[in-house]
Amino acid sequence: MDKVMRLASEKGVVIFTKSSCCLCYAVNILFQELGVRPMVHEIDQDPEGREMEKALLRLGCTSPVPAVFIGGKLRGSTNEIMSLHLSGSLTQLLKPYQP
Repeated sequence: MDKVMRLASEKGVVIFTKSSCCLCYAVNILFQELGVRPMVHEIDQDPEGREMEKALLRLGCTSPVPAVFIGGKLRGSTNEIMSLHLSGSLTQLLKPYQP
């Protein structure tokens, strides 16, 4: 849990992913198209990945990846991010992290 929270607060937008996850890729591309370069951490490439996956579920993620943190706060997985995007709220959350 500590490693997840430390990484989540290192940059304004952090996405925990798995290298083989197509939804993770789609969420990452969405952020890039919105002008934000998120820090992407592939948990399947991390020796502590299993523990990180469990920590993300304990934090409230409906699925462990993609897990999106904005401003150090967990915003959710694909469904939550797409809902924020479709409602126009995601753009507002990302304003401080756009160049």
